[in-house]
Amino acid sequence: MEPDTAVPATRKERWSWYMYDFANTSFSVLMVTALFPLYFISLFVDAGLPEALGTAWWGYAGSITMLIIAISSPVLGAIADHSGSKKKFLYAYTILCVVFNALLFFATVTFLGPSVWVWAWVIFIIANIGFQGALPFYNAWLPEISTEENIGRIGGNGWAAGYVGALLTIIIALVSTLMLADQPTLPFLFGALFFGIFGFPAIMGLKNRPPKQYPGEEDKSSIDIGFSRVRKTLKEIRTYEGVPRFLVAYFLFSDAITTVIYYAAIFGQVVYGFSITDILIFFAVTQLAAIPGAFIFGWIGDKIGTKKTLIISLFIWIIALFIAFFGVPYGQIVWWIVGMIAGVGMGSSQSTARSMYGQFIPEEKKSEMYGFYALTGKFAAILGPFFYATIILLGAGAGLSAVDQHLYAMVALASFFVVGALVMIGVKQPVKGKTQVYIENDLAAGA
Repeated sequence: MEPDTAVPATRKERWSWYMYDFANTSFSVLMVTALFPLYFISLFVDAGLPEALGTAWWGYAGSITMLIIAISSPVLGAIADHSGSKKKFLYAYTILCVVFNALLFFATVTFLGPSVWVWAWVIFIIANIGFQGALPFYNAWLPEISTEENIGRIGGNGWAAGYVGALLTIIIALVSTLMLADQPTLPFLFGALFFGIFGFPAIMGLKNRPPKQYPGEEDKSSIDIGFSRVRKTLKEIRTYEGVPRFLVAYFLFSDAITTVIYYAAIFGQVVYGFSITDILIFFAVTQLAAIPGAFIFGWIGDKIGTKKTLIISLFIWIIALFIAFFGVPYGQIVWWIVGMIAGVGMGSSQSTARSMYGQFIPEEKKSEMYGFYALTGKFAAILGPFFYATIILLGAGAGLSAVDQHLYAMVALASFFVVGALVMIGVKQPVKGKTQVYIENDLAAGA
């Protein structure tokens, strides 16, 4: 896999790609991970509803978002490949995310009344669709701005930039929370502004590549081509050596990672007694650990192969979750340690998985195949939060304490990492130049 020769990548474009990751992580860290989950559950408590119900509805919000993205990503990705219009999709989804993220500033009883949790739930889902929908198109630039020799490093740089952005966002949120404690939704507005201020200029620096068209597509519309390419790829994806098994492994560990991200703040508050300030500092520490994790493991992936690097990162996750489960009697220090370990695992596993997948796919099918990558991750993310939320509800129905509900749900996620690592062991390391064979076969089949 070589970068697109028709529109060669430049240092400026790579920095623009890094900058978008720097910008969009503000939404992920504040709205998905750190602050908004706790605020959302507090709305249930304020309305006189059970906390377990709020915890479950939070998980279901993630599942609904991912269902919508899972259905739409592959087709839209194929349309983007055919029309050479990734930037339009990236702009559209980013605007959706920024606008509805900002609207959550108004998700208070003063503006929306006692049923504010319903409005907050709906507005978050729409904002999250914008965030998640942009990712397949953003990811599709990675093979265009890298080579097989440096894809691990460049992918790791992107994740590291994201963690730097998340760290800065957390600092802004922490300062605003300490100074204006009576305005809990103000950090949501700051996060939206951060994303918009840095995200839109970053998109401007990215380049569309020429449309990728196959024989027989001359008289078809982009929508027809989108659906037909997806059907064709579904039939042929098993011939992409290593991809089906990789996607199974990715489904399993992505399921667990997404769920940990959704519930980490709630877990820390319920199980380890963290305050809002503690949680913000906790995630700052996590981001600090993730930054070198993404850099170092990106470099390691280029040296020893992305497969071995990814397996190592999955075992880091397994260790972190078991420490969290068995370490409760030792107090809050354990959750701080888990945060640092999980930060390294998060930075390494996500960046390495994206880079490894980029080594599998043909250059001419970037957006479409990253749409399938998103499809796998999003279907996993449908299951994960739903799985965790349902364990919480079942535990509450069985009379378990809130602490036990979360402990059993969290340790169950470890099984996804274990099985995912075992499946990944059987995946072959992508072979340099192999993707060209796939695209030549596709062109021959379409002739």
